[in-house]
Amino acid sequence: MADLSSLAQGIVSGSISVIDLTAPLNPETPVLVLPEPWGQTAKFSSTEISNYDERGPWWYWNNFSTGEHTGTHLDAPNHWVSGKDLDDVSQIPPQRLVGPAVVLDFVAHTQADPDFLLDVTHIKEWEAKHGKLPAHGWVLFRTGWSSRGNAQDTFLNADETGPHTPGLSIAAANYLAHETDILGLGVETVGTDAGQAFGFETPFPCHANLMGANKYGLTQLRNLDKLPTTGAVVIAAPLKIEKGSGSPTRVLALVSK
Repeated sequence: MADLSSLAQGIVSGSISVIDLTAPLNPETPVLVLPEPWGQTAKFSSTEISNYDERGPWWYWNNFSTGEHTGTHLDAPNHWVSGKDLDDVSQIPPQRLVGPAVVLDFVAHTQADPDFLLDVTHIKEWEAKHGKLPAHGWVLFRTGWSSRGNAQDTFLNADETGPHTPGLSIAAANYLAHETDILGLGVETVGTDAGQAFGFETPFPCHANLMGANKYGLTQLRNLDKLPTTGAVVIAAPLKIEKGSGSPTRVLALVSK
């Protein structure tokens, strides 16, 4: 109880910062585009119901429509065929939405190569310097890609060969899914997999491995540059959509000053 009181007081006093890692939702929020004839997610749209007017004199509100995987969102295990019999987003235990977070910063690598893949070697080198990845924690892969997040074209970075965005190698995805006790992976890109992951020997290895291991993905994160390498706590709060494969999510980080 004393620890919780200290935490609450720290938030009130400002000695603990609350960092918003969430991209705003609006009609320009970038969305993943799949090749035809596969179905597409809907962009965010909003329709006004009333605005202190004859439709409702004292209140303003809207209806909105979008896909489960639009903007900053959480991938639940049942999102992928490897996890089809596992939890939907409403079934995720709330304790598994909160945990310590570490930031793996590879901005320099992705600036040199937008198709950069984080490999097991990179993770092991990071662990040798900073310690083991936290049990029941979030691994946040910082690439700087959120700086592109206000425009669909630059965010997806696609040409005739498909999107070119950073991600994980097959081996790294397998390592995080099956050889660590993390909650999941957070990225700044439109999805947890690299843009070219559709052509890997194991297509979309982050989705296939993480979802199949009952772990989660957090995508389109922002402000990872404001987090320490270790020591933050991340809270991911998806909507409790029954049978949902995921949900737009408000992701917050607690950071001690």
